[in-house]
Amino acid sequence: MNTADLGLPEEEAREAHPDKGGGGRRVGVPSTALFTDQYELTMLRAALQAGTADRRSVFEVFTRRLPGGRRYGVVAGTGRVLDAVENFRFDADVLGFLREQGIVDEATLGWLASYRFRGDIWGYPEGEVYFPGSPILRVEGSFAECVLLETVILSILNHDSAIAAAASRMAAAAGGRGLIEMGARRTHELAAVAASRAAYVGGFDTTSDLAAGFRYGIPTVGTSAHAFTLLHDSERDAFRAQIDSLGRGTTLLVDTFDVAEAVRTAVEIAGPELGAVRIDSGDLLLVAHRVRQQLDELGAVNTKIVVTSDLDEYAIASLAAAPVDAYGVGTQLVTGSGHPTCSMVYKIVARAASADPKAPLHPVAKKSLGGKTSIGGRKWAARRRDAEGYAEAEVVGTGPVPPELLDRQLLVELVKGGEIVAREPLDAVRDRHIAARAGLPMSAIQLSRGEPVIPTEYV
Repeated sequence: MNTADLGLPEEEAREAHPDKGGGGRRVGVPSTALFTDQYELTMLRAALQAGTADRRSVFEVFTRRLPGGRRYGVVAGTGRVLDAVENFRFDADVLGFLREQGIVDEATLGWLASYRFRGDIWGYPEGEVYFPGSPILRVEGSFAECVLLETVILSILNHDSAIAAAASRMAAAAGGRGLIEMGARRTHELAAVAASRAAYVGGFDTTSDLAAGFRYGIPTVGTSAHAFTLLHDSERDAFRAQIDSLGRGTTLLVDTFDVAEAVRTAVEIAGPELGAVRIDSGDLLLVAHRVRQQLDELGAVNTKIVVTSDLDEYAIASLAAAPVDAYGVGTQLVTGSGHPTCSMVYKIVARAASADPKAPLHPVAKKSLGGKTSIGGRKWAARRRDAEGYAEAEVVGTGPVPPELLDRQLLVELVKGGEIVAREPLDAVRDRHIAARAGLPMSAIQLSRGEPVIPTEYV
């Protein structure tokens, strides 16, 4: 791990990763059509038989509440949703499985064989913040083509938005210090790649996951583990081997045995040009202060300190006064720091009485007691701001948009007539989130439990 990879000298990191910000490499993926629940297909089968499958419909993704104590949510995974919609195809193998299992009849199989989503999708741009009731995504088309996308859309948005929200809180707590995502070994191997992407959206600088670097162009970093030190006959031999291989700018792990002795040995071998040291155990606040003092006394005043060891946003905040330059976060990040889902739902909110594209849409919503109520109607959303430019309310409506909110609307067109129209570099998404969070009241970044930082108003 070089100091350029800690999110510190950004220019060097960008030069080392020319794909960064360009969306990475497009990696071919198999059909996403079976990333779904069976009831989507049973509904399709019944609707085809009833003659209602082609009725124009509007579905919306929203959440009724934020996870306990969270002040805002973060929209993440939109780019992956677009890829999933594009790859939602029922090929011969998939159709063969559905036939063998008797999941649908032959008429439905025939319909699925030519399935392509040809509708429209609008949504909050990725990286934007959201609140209870925000219409995060709006999917429009025939009932049949829209209902099939429910599970895969929710799977992606619920996971990625949860990770991005945790990452955003950690980034706010870090106060500009470097953040390294290193949770690949703490979750499913494919979820780890998505988590790296979501963490980058939320404000992390680098990842240890090479698959995430390959697929999305996220800068990758890697140092060494205790195993590397224990492989050698002495800590000195291990440090010398690493420096001989990676140069003086590398990061040395100094808490395998005695931290003070390790720091002394590290600087003796690498000199004051040593890039960084990593601390992975103990009282991080105390040890970081002692290591910083020792490094300075040894003349290594520019050597950075990286800390790891089961960090979350609260631990990061507790180290605000410590001389730490970067944090490595794993388990708590890839599990959403206690909230691994956002409880987003995908509900039909309007439908026509026929397949006629000119037929008017009628609001629909289920009646339910308790906290599962829904509001019918095709919605728009806008964010009202106060005199100083900070958000003061999330305004959601189904009628005409008030003139004063016309330039504050949040939904953008993502898919038009089945064609994706809004792919964008991941760096643009990350920058958008930083700007969106900065536009919230200051209390948004408080870690204490509280209500959403702005209310949702329905008009």
